[in-house]
Amino acid sequence: MPESQPDTPGCFGAFGGVYVAETLQPALEQLALAWQSIGRQQQFRDELAELLATYVGRPTPLYRAERLGEKYGCGIWLKREDLSHTGAHKINNTVGQILLAQRMGKKRIIAETGAGQHGVATATVCARVGIECVVYMGSRDIARQAPNVYRMRLLGAQVRAVDSGSRTLKDALNEALRDWVTNVDSTHYAIGSVAGPHPYPQMVRDFNAVVGKECRQQIQQVLGKMPDAVVACVGGGSNAIGIFHPFIPDRQVRLIGVEAGGQGIESGEHAAPLAGRAPAGILHGMRTYVMQDDHGQIMATASLAAGLDYPAVGPEHAWLRDQGRAEYVAATDSETLAAFDDLCRLEGIIPALESAHAIAHAKKLAGELGADGQIVINLSGRGDKDLQTVAEAAGIDIQS
Repeated sequence: MPESQPDTPGCFGAFGGVYVAETLQPALEQLALAWQSIGRQQQFRDELAELLATYVGRPTPLYRAERLGEKYGCGIWLKREDLSHTGAHKINNTVGQILLAQRMGKKRIIAETGAGQHGVATATVCARVGIECVVYMGSRDIARQAPNVYRMRLLGAQVRAVDSGSRTLKDALNEALRDWVTNVDSTHYAIGSVAGPHPYPQMVRDFNAVVGKECRQQIQQVLGKMPDAVVACVGGGSNAIGIFHPFIPDRQVRLIGVEAGGQGIESGEHAAPLAGRAPAGILHGMRTYVMQDDHGQIMATASLAAGLDYPAVGPEHAWLRDQGRAEYVAATDSETLAAFDDLCRLEGIIPALESAHAIAHAKKLAGELGADGQIVINLSGRGDKDLQTVAEAAGIDIQS
């Protein structure tokens, strides 16, 4: 198996690292030290565990999707992160980061968000502990994720629209980094994915690994063995690495990340740097695979799912692909919408469009594995936020 411990601090083979302005380097060093010291303290771990249990609602169920499995021709199991408080896996990370930031003496939390789930999770925990919260969000995402914007504001967060670039997740992250440079002493930047400079990729992974730890135990209890595959959608990659990481030693379990195929890889209108074989580059303080042109300029991305609309991927995912331990594929918008409809109609569960990418690939994988196959899907979020997007794609006016 590949070693999950980086060769050097913050690096996964050739990926990761710290590529930031000098202004931020002391803050990142402080955060790395705090994560290594405070993060290991029993009092911190106990408080985190209590909040995950009593506030977030952990453990989340592992649910057998019988009717979906009958249609797809395989055993299908859903890790129900959509049932977590706020409706997605994101809160596992925000609870941990904000507790850590409090112990570091920070008075203000900033975050970026795409689909709005990380923004909502950050605003939720900030309200719970009583700390100022500012969320950066691309104006395009604000328009297509209006319910989550309103939720953040109800929770007391200030949502700042970002009008530069593609007006999506990449640009929100850019603005959050600019804010942090200016207010580094008082502010903690709660990155929502396993992206960015060290220590974020490791820290966010470790907070989200609770999903995989629970799932690994649950699937063995119900099946008496490991599944054939664990499937999760991948944008920056937090939900996927959270469920993948505890399964890495289990070589018999295939780990499959599903990126946003948009209109298809061959069209160029997608957000799939791994499946699309993008070159390595530097973005947002890390070295990873980045969608870029021959001059190193970041390419536009395209996806119905705002949370996957990102031109790069967390460095551990880049490394896992190159090590051959994980596979990365893409699901198109049309395949995702069909999978979304399947889960709604067959199981009475409305998934996030991000999560529906994983369901779309499970349909293909089921045909390969056959009736005896067993697939675990990380249902990373619920789809209330996506109803307008789905309706528009179907030509339906839900206001009429």
